[in-house]
Amino acid sequence: MNLAIWDVESSSSSTSFGSIIEIGGILVDENFVEKDRFNFRCRLPEGEIPQAMALIVNKTGVDLLTKANLSHYQMLGEVEKIFKKWSPAIFLGWSNIGFDDEMIRKEFFKGIRYPYITNASPNKRHDGLNIARAAYAVDKNILKTEINEKGNAVMKLESLSRMNGFEASGAHSALFDAELTMKILSLIKKKQPETWGSFLKTSNRLDTETIFKKEKIFTLNEYFYGKSRLYLCAPLHPKHCIHPIYQWGQAVDLRVDVEPLLNLSINDLKLEMKKSPKFLRTIRSNKAPIILDSTYGMKEEPYNAIDISIIKKRAEIVRGNEKFSQNIMIALRDIAEEKEQSKSQEDILAEESIYNRFTPNKDTALFPKWHAAPWKEKLSLLDKFEDERLVSFGKKIIFQESPEVLPEGMLKSIKREIAKRILSEKKEKWWTCKEFYHECDNLREKYTNNNDEEKLKFLDQLNNFVMSIEKKYQNV
Repeated sequence: MNLAIWDVESSSSSTSFGSIIEIGGILVDENFVEKDRFNFRCRLPEGEIPQAMALIVNKTGVDLLTKANLSHYQMLGEVEKIFKKWSPAIFLGWSNIGFDDEMIRKEFFKGIRYPYITNASPNKRHDGLNIARAAYAVDKNILKTEINEKGNAVMKLESLSRMNGFEASGAHSALFDAELTMKILSLIKKKQPETWGSFLKTSNRLDTETIFKKEKIFTLNEYFYGKSRLYLCAPLHPKHCIHPIYQWGQAVDLRVDVEPLLNLSINDLKLEMKKSPKFLRTIRSNKAPIILDSTYGMKEEPYNAIDISIIKKRAEIVRGNEKFSQNIMIALRDIAEEKEQSKSQEDILAEESIYNRFTPNKDTALFPKWHAAPWKEKLSLLDKFEDERLVSFGKKIIFQESPEVLPEGMLKSIKREIAKRILSEKKEKWWTCKEFYHECDNLREKYTNNNDEEKLKFLDQLNNFVMSIEKKYQNV
């Protein structure tokens, strides 16, 4: 299967309220032979306040924010076309599951496009960082790394690329980071061909579930406190091995003597789950976990000091005891429900509600027609959507792309909403003018102390840009 290696640069670290401003990708075959590539930049959406630090990192000045050829809406349309053309593929980047995937999903959701394009069948998804961490856990010689002050290997893309002989001075531009990811992954495949296939086997939920339901013992790779570790695990009973709420796999860490746990009450099991080291390990089936053959975990401490017959006996007890597995599922459900009840009752805004409620299939079927329609028709087509969030997003898109087709009252209402957000004096979920100026002041102090004239000039230009947005919305 082809690999679609991609990366985004954004206006903010918030996946719900920031915007993608640059996106690039490379399509390669299973041997890393390039088949296609793209790179797009777009203008910042109207009425959004960017984070200064995000723009410093991805080197996006005011000219790029305001004069790019594509609008944000146009860019998302181009990306959707390319991702459809590249399908089927395994979509992956560097730490993409935590950020880039969330960003594109929420951007497509707000952009009235199908959000799960990178992982819905026939596509799959993985994460280059997960693969690199696992390869390093299996063999420390696979990658040359810098070591930080805590004695841990540095797995940042720029650092890893530089240490392994790849030119990394263009890092933090979308296509360049996709290229670096491709080079690191190609190196891993070349140096560790025996694990490469195993890494990619968990690129979707169903494939992952098949693996842990079938295996009696396996090695799970996890990353905690700066270290990549290998855990020897046994999955619970096949009928009761998936979390009842989160749908993630559950396995027992075989360093633990399981017999004293078998007859515990639900409440006692919940108490045991809080203790360290944890006896239960979670396999995040939809987040490309790394599951390897049991031989890798057997070599690691403390498993290599435990008699193999004891390990096998523990695994048989775990997998064969249906009642124990059932009790664990009940305990997990209780814990999840307690957590849900203790969550903040603060209102969830439309932009952050993607996982709270799925868009009806009837609405999703209308997406192509909506995008194909002229702007005036787009406005009337919004009446056909059942999901009121899409109606709200659609009005914002029309405001950004063709405000003249909006009725006067609707236009004023959208402007007032933007003004209310960006001029807020409170600490908000999005970046406000006040937050931006505060961030700028802190960065100015830092760059003044470092005599960094270039960054200071960059900040001044950004500051003037945000002041112009603020002035524009002060009188609406």
